Amino acid sequence: MIETISHITFVVKDLDKTTALYKELFDANEVYDSGEKTHSLSKERFFIIGGQWIAVMENKETVNRTYHHVAFKISEEDIDHYLHKIKGFHLEMKPPRPRIQGEGSSIYFYDYDNNLFELHTGTLEERLSAYSETDCNE
Repeated sequence: MIETISHITFVVKDLDKTTALYKELFDANEVYDSGEKTHSLSKERFFIIGGQWIAVMENKETVNRTYHHVAFKISEEDIDHYLHKIKGFHLEMKPPRPRIQGEGSSIYFYDYDNNLFELHTGTLEERLSAYSETDCNE
């Protein structure tokens, strides 16, 4: 039986640059740095972001862009705060996808290695309710 998400791993070109981004943008707590050791496939660092274990591994190969992403929950009141921070890092933002009323708002942006992140104001329950209401009105 699946208990919960264990961790999320991102592959990046520059651990130091990504560490600075995660600490400043997400208020990440760095809990491990492998240094030059490679207990896994490559050098890595572990962070806690919003109670979630995030692993970051260094690999100099080009990373492709996809819609694969991790979404962190934020409050509606914090949207402008995060927009300001993202712009301060000169990160590329992706236009939000079309939404139905009631499912929350999102900010999508790429980090330095083309990993897509979302900051989302809604909850699963709100989204399911919005989808159900929309389906009933069709």
